[in-house]
Amino acid sequence: MTEREVMEYDVVIVGAGPAGLACAIRLKQLKPETNVCVLEKGSSVGAHSLSGAVLEPGPLDALLPAWRTDYPGMKVPATTDDVRLMTKTGSFKLPDWAVKLSPMHNHGNFIISLGQLTPWLAQQAEALGVDVFAGFAAAEALFDKGGGVKGVRIGDMGLLKDGTPGPNYTPGVEIHARTTILAEGSRGSITKQLIARFDLRNGADPATFGLGFKEIWQLPAGRVEPGRIEHAFGWPLDTQTYGGSFVYHLTDDRVYVGYVVGLNYRDPRLQPFEAFQQFKHHPRVKSLLEGGEILAAGARTIAAGGYQSLPKLEMPGALLVGDAAGTLNVFKIKGIHQAIRSGVLAAEHLSERGESLGFDARWRASEGHRELYQVRNFKPAFKHGLYAGMANAALESLSNGKTPWTLHHRTPDWAALEKLDEYVSPDRGWVDRTLPPRDRLASVYFAGNVHDEAQPVHLIVHDTSICVDRCTKEYGNPCERFCPAGVYEMVDDGQGGKRLQINAANCVHCKACDIKDPYEIITWTTPEGGSGPNYQNL
Repeated sequence: MTEREVMEYDVVIVGAGPAGLACAIRLKQLKPETNVCVLEKGSSVGAHSLSGAVLEPGPLDALLPAWRTDYPGMKVPATTDDVRLMTKTGSFKLPDWAVKLSPMHNHGNFIISLGQLTPWLAQQAEALGVDVFAGFAAAEALFDKGGGVKGVRIGDMGLLKDGTPGPNYTPGVEIHARTTILAEGSRGSITKQLIARFDLRNGADPATFGLGFKEIWQLPAGRVEPGRIEHAFGWPLDTQTYGGSFVYHLTDDRVYVGYVVGLNYRDPRLQPFEAFQQFKHHPRVKSLLEGGEILAAGARTIAAGGYQSLPKLEMPGALLVGDAAGTLNVFKIKGIHQAIRSGVLAAEHLSERGESLGFDARWRASEGHRELYQVRNFKPAFKHGLYAGMANAALESLSNGKTPWTLHHRTPDWAALEKLDEYVSPDRGWVDRTLPPRDRLASVYFAGNVHDEAQPVHLIVHDTSICVDRCTKEYGNPCERFCPAGVYEMVDDGQGGKRLQINAANCVHCKACDIKDPYEIITWTTPEGGSGPNYQNL
């Protein structure tokens, strides 16, 4: 058995996103003597941070009241909301009064870069005495004799492709703690394991997710209106597929442009990456971007289930916070303020109780949970189509979420996909495109992806024969389409047939494969610490 070094902490936090860092900061504010460490699988804090990102500042104001003057990163005050229904060649703008009544109103918010905010939060945590370790991926949970969580094990470094130790092998350290905080973000690998082990989703709806794409563009002078926030829905998706876009105007002639496709889509032929690229070729958007230069790109999933899909947030020895728990407000298209809220609440709970027991009830009595309740019917209404979803959104806005019913997510995303011979894909009116990136591999380049190809493949396909014998016929190998990075590829096997090739070095850690695979045979695991994208200003 491999001998491993053991490090002891009062609290270990897995994930240096806004939830994990807010939790660490608040713990040290309340009890400076608490021994806290934060683990981040990215090469640096912020390397894997990706969000829209419009910040509702209230929770951050409460945590760090001086942040507005002390924070050196981008914070562009929101000035204008523009929400539209897109057609192939035009659009219909929603009335300003309707947007002001809805959760999509952004008065008082800021456009930020999450990749800039999280390193600054890490600096605040370290100044308070928190140990922040970037480049160390938590690979598995550890358990005590009673079955409770007692910490995590860091993934081994220096393994060869076959999983055996190489010349630079270093066994991963065990980190033991009284409480483990899972702040891994959407579809965290340890979170997924613990939700199953402790049956935390008992009584909750299945989780549902969106796959989000984002790029930052440098544009010719004069096109950008700093603080302008645009959202749209409709084309290039059909009326039965949930999704929408954002364009956020920054300073220095730059814009964020992005797209989210709900992973509960039915069409086995749909290509979410192509939907995003098509959106950029809408006449309204192309005229903004043409002549500009893409600077960086990324993709990640978002936990979109909200109130109905929220698992139990506590288990013996551990808590769930932020996107790992599913606290994002999908109607607002915002999750950062909710992540900070949940992290702070977890810290306050631990400082008072000293254990995980009771945190779930505390969250469900909190302002953050009340916010999720108010928007609980927004996302599930779209299963009845775009126009039914729009009508419901209007009703929910007018009633402030006080409608006397709760709609549900009944079908997990992997089970929503129809078989090829049972679904007629609609003509979405997609056009020939000229804007970059030309393909998914070019987008991976703009993500700054780095993986040592000598390490073991971290994407586990438990039965590849299904890919060849069944999936090709039944679904047409949708992994080749839903993956935003070209990780999965059916290639000739040299014997007249096909085999699955996994291009693991392309992976941007979005987790879409773990969510959408119709046979549930793909498991996303953590690669060697420091691997993956290195997002710049996203």
